[in-house]
Amino acid sequence: MHLGFIGTGQITKAVITGIIASKIKIKKIYISNRNKKVSKYLKTKSKKIFIIQDNQEILDKSKWIFLAVTPSVGNKIIKNLKFKSSHTIISFISTMTLPDLKKNIKVKAKITRAIPLPPISLMKGPVPIFPSNLKVRNFFNKLGSSIEISNENLSKNFWATSGMMASFYELLSLMSNWLIKRGVKKNQAQDYVTSLYLALSEYAVLNSKKDLRRLVKDSQTPNGLNEQGVRELKKRGFFKLTEKTLNSILKRLNKV
Repeated sequence: MHLGFIGTGQITKAVITGIIASKIKIKKIYISNRNKKVSKYLKTKSKKIFIIQDNQEILDKSKWIFLAVTPSVGNKIIKNLKFKSSHTIISFISTMTLPDLKKNIKVKAKITRAIPLPPISLMKGPVPIFPSNLKVRNFFNKLGSSIEISNENLSKNFWATSGMMASFYELLSLMSNWLIKRGVKKNQAQDYVTSLYLALSEYAVLNSKKDLRRLVKDSQTPNGLNEQGVRELKKRGFFKLTEKTLNSILKRLNKV
């Protein structure tokens, strides 16, 4: 299996790191030199990784092509590349729709849009894909858990939700710094906050078949600390603002 990556940003880094650690059988991975720091780092991780200067050469050498560039770069370069109908193409480009991809790629290849996130480097996390493709689904199931989406409009909702990832980390950073300001050592503060939310997330996953509101209710006691936390954040509009932000991100995606 020969894989080619157009673009060498953080998502490419995460996906390839996951691939190397997984049981996916690959012969070679070709990457571009667009981000020299990332490409040089990846090259040290496996003898199966080769840095190629020319994007077209990556396509010519690969069976599976991963498009991992920004929308603006994608609109500029994809239309000038010569794809083959035998290629399996997986696009990580957030705002380039399937019709746009088909128009730019020009040949009748198998194209799938996917939404991998940084935890894929640990072979964890969901990867929404559209349209359905058995081989692509099995591929991402070895790197996490694939979620097949029935139509492209629904996929935008997943993209919008993934747009809250940095906000989650900002919250962790805020709480960690809050502890540090009160005399807790930095490594202890960060270890506590990240471990706590890892445990909470794992507990939520185990209970994901139930209504998540149940977890909200069960984690509170009358006049307890968690009841106070939820009450005060609701009063200040924290959760409504979060929903408003999701709607704003989705609106941006719908404009494309």
